[in-house]
Amino acid sequence: MSSYHSPTDRSVELEELSRQIQLWAKQLGFQQLGISDTDLSEAEQRLTDWLANDYHGEMEWMQRHGSKRTRPAELHPGTLRVISVRMDYWPEPSHDAWDVINDPDKAFVSRYALGRDYHKLLRQRLQKLSDLISEAIGEFGYRVFVDSAPVMEKPIAEKAGLGWIGKHTNLIHRDAGSWFFLGEIYTDLPLPVNDSISENHCGTCQACIEVCPTQAIVEPYQVDARRCISYLTIEHRGSFSEELRIKMGNRIYGCDDCQLVCPWNKFSESSSEKDFLPRHQLDDITLVELFAWDEARFEKEMQGSPIRRIGYEVWMRNIAIALGNALRSQTLSRNPESAEKIIAALKTKQQHTSSLVREHVGWALQQHQVKT
Repeated sequence: MSSYHSPTDRSVELEELSRQIQLWAKQLGFQQLGISDTDLSEAEQRLTDWLANDYHGEMEWMQRHGSKRTRPAELHPGTLRVISVRMDYWPEPSHDAWDVINDPDKAFVSRYALGRDYHKLLRQRLQKLSDLISEAIGEFGYRVFVDSAPVMEKPIAEKAGLGWIGKHTNLIHRDAGSWFFLGEIYTDLPLPVNDSISENHCGTCQACIEVCPTQAIVEPYQVDARRCISYLTIEHRGSFSEELRIKMGNRIYGCDDCQLVCPWNKFSESSSEKDFLPRHQLDDITLVELFAWDEARFEKEMQGSPIRRIGYEVWMRNIAIALGNALRSQTLSRNPESAEKIIAALKTKQQHTSSLVREHVGWALQQHQVKT
C-alpha cells in the first residue's frame, strides 16, 4: 500500500499530482493519459457473453483468470485507480498498406508489427513514469501492464477518456483514430478520475463490418475471433478451413482492413518512435522472399519483433496459405512467370519436417489447378 501522506486538503494535492503525471507522460512520448476507477461491471458482462458464445476460439487464457480480468483489485490487491496511456504507432514512412494488400505477390504484415516489439518500449516508459511519481511522493503501490496480464485495456481506456470502443472493437479517438498502443499502471493512489466518457461517434457507419474479409465482425461491437484473420495468423496454431484460408489473401500476420477503412483514421498521426519503423522491408516484401527463410534466418531477423512469438512453423504455414492464394490469383490473371516462381518456392518445402507446413504447402500447390 502507499506510504503517501498528504496535507489536510488532500484533494488539491492529488489534483496537482495528476496534472504533473500528465506532463511527465507527454515528456515520455505518450500522446495521451487518462485515469479511471476500477468499476468494470459493464465490461464484465460483455466479456461473459462473448465467452459464452465461444467467440474466443482457442484463446482459453481469456477465461482462465476468472474475475481477475474485470476486477483490477483482484489482480493487483489495493488497486484504486488505473492510469491508462496511449502511444501512436503508425509507421511513417512505410509502403502504402492497400497497395500491398492488393498485390497478391506481396506479404502483408499488420502495421503494428513492422518494427520492434512494442511491449518492451511501453513497459520501460511506464516504469519511468512510475519512478517519477515515486520520486515526487515516495513509495506507492503500483504495477505496470502492457498486454501482459488479464487486463481489460480497452474498456479501461474508454473509462479513462482515451476514446470509445468502435464497432470493430478497437479503441477510437476522435482526433487520433485508432493506430495506437495502450498501457496501464494499476495503483493504490486515489487520484481524481476522468469524469466524462468519450461519446461514441461510429454513428450509422458500417465500413469496418463490410470490409472484413472473413465477416468476423458478426454484429456491431462483436468479433468472432474464430473467423478473425488476426486470430488465425497469430493465435491459432493448427489448420483451419479452406474457406478462411482463401479469404486470408496475402495477410500473413494480422489484419488491418477494419482500421484502414475507418474514417476516423484520417486524423491519425504518424509515430516519431524509431522502434516502430519497418524492419527488414516487411512493409514491402514478396511472399517468395520470406518463404525462402530457414528457421535460423527467421529467428535472427525476428529478434525483437512481436512476430517471433508465433514461431517459425506458424509463420511458414501463413506464408504457404498466402502463396496458394497468389497462385489462385495468377491463374485468373494468367501470369505464368509469377506462378512458376511461386510453385518452385513451394516445392522446396514439400518435404519439410513439419506436418503442418507440408499440409499447407500441398494445399497451396493445388490452388494452381483451381478453376475459377
